[in-house]
Amino acid sequence: MFARFIAAAAVVLTMSAPVLAADTGNLQIFRNVSKQVLQYPNFTVFDNVQAEVNQGVVTLTGKVTMPYKAKDIEKRVAKLTGVTQVNNQIETLPVSQFDDDLRRGIARAIYGNSNFWGYGSMVNPPIHIIVDRGHVTLEGVVNSNVDRVIARSLASGFPAFSVTNNLKTDAEMKAELEKI
Repeated sequence: MFARFIAAAAVVLTMSAPVLAADTGNLQIFRNVSKQVLQYPNFTVFDNVQAEVNQGVVTLTGKVTMPYKAKDIEKRVAKLTGVTQVNNQIETLPVSQFDDDLRRGIARAIYGNSNFWGYGSMVNPPIHIIVDRGHVTLEGVVNSNVDRVIARSLASGFPAFSVTNNLKTDAEMKAELEKI
């Protein structure tokens, strides 16, 4: 029986994982992968990494702002006990001043809003802002639907080509975990 663990991130890699099967070995590997990604010093709110673990094989997906980040994360994960292989499918976002301006502006708008001050003071803020060729995607986990709506509203105030809101509430994440 194949056991899988998939992280809905966001972190963003908030590394909040819907677990699709109860396999303690894979679950422990997944937790260790989460820890390695979140403790990577160059991982920011502008990066998003998801992980899937299947019998010791870790598949990393998502998007990061610099190519060295994907390589560094892969190296960190490969060293973990129980990891037999790392399939690194993390994409590097293109270099763009327009995208950089969107990232900074949206981050300031969201984390500068009083509703999100608590999020912004966290070691790993849970809302990740992924900008790819002018298209914005919000990833991560928030406390409530109100926070999700406000974050999208703030992001929509910028000249992006599109804004996709993939933020999930704590309750939605818990419900996904309980489906197992």
